[in-house]
Amino acid sequence: MTIVDSHVHLWDPAQFRYPWLEGLPALNRSVKPADFRAASSSADVSKFVFVECGCEPAQSLAEVDWVSNLAKGEPRLKGIVAHASLERGEEARPEFEMLASRPLVKGVRRNLQSEPDPEFCLRPKFLAGVRLLSEFGFTFDLCLRHEQLPQATELARRVPQVTFVLDHLGKPDVRNKTFQPWANDLNALAALPNVVAKVSGLTTEADWHNWQPVELKPYLSHLIESFGPQRLMFGSDWPVMILAADYERWVEAVRTQLPISKEEDWIRLFRSNAERIYRV
Repeated sequence: MTIVDSHVHLWDPAQFRYPWLEGLPALNRSVKPADFRAASSSADVSKFVFVECGCEPAQSLAEVDWVSNLAKGEPRLKGIVAHASLERGEEARPEFEMLASRPLVKGVRRNLQSEPDPEFCLRPKFLAGVRLLSEFGFTFDLCLRHEQLPQATELARRVPQVTFVLDHLGKPDVRNKTFQPWANDLNALAALPNVVAKVSGLTTEADWHNWQPVELKPYLSHLIESFGPQRLMFGSDWPVMILAADYERWVEAVRTQLPISKEEDWIRLFRSNAERIYRV
């Protein structure tokens, strides 16, 4: 089945600084479209979306331009989810205007998972920044820890005009097989019609070296029960995923552990939902 991968990273530590990579030698190297092509050769990836990689915020626009240039030689690279300083509120408008002038930018992500204050995303200026997204037609990717889900739900409730995209199922604690309160919190978030989710990033929340596909089934089953097949899209989180799995194993885990029976729902998951949500 043809795949539109909604969550791919590319980076070059020689050009940009990614502080988080400095503690992960397995990932601290250049990864470009040719590397992704080789890694995903077992799958029929027809399109993919680049997601910002946590470089220094001052370099984020340059990252967008770098990726846009890479897309000239990689026609499958159809969209960019860029970093944006939402916490600046209305002062971020010029930043959004510059992003909007780059045709590949479809949405933004302001990573929340490392924020120590769980209420960070509910501060007035942050809310003002998120509300601005609707003027530019941008989605907002939510990258956060499972304990931050209640605040993310309140954020999405307060800004119904923006489409929110939950990355990595909200990072449940698969490693310790913890299901609650993640499951209830996910239900609350999924109850909002302006939220969709990615089937991504689950293996790196498990035991990297010993996880088995069956361990993922409760989380994947609950995800589709909460969101339904029309609000889910496949993402690999490559190359972060290689800490725990290769591309083929992740695709196979999704195929075998996600309880979908209808072919049209598989097409939605692997292709058409991402095309619609990210407008690619």
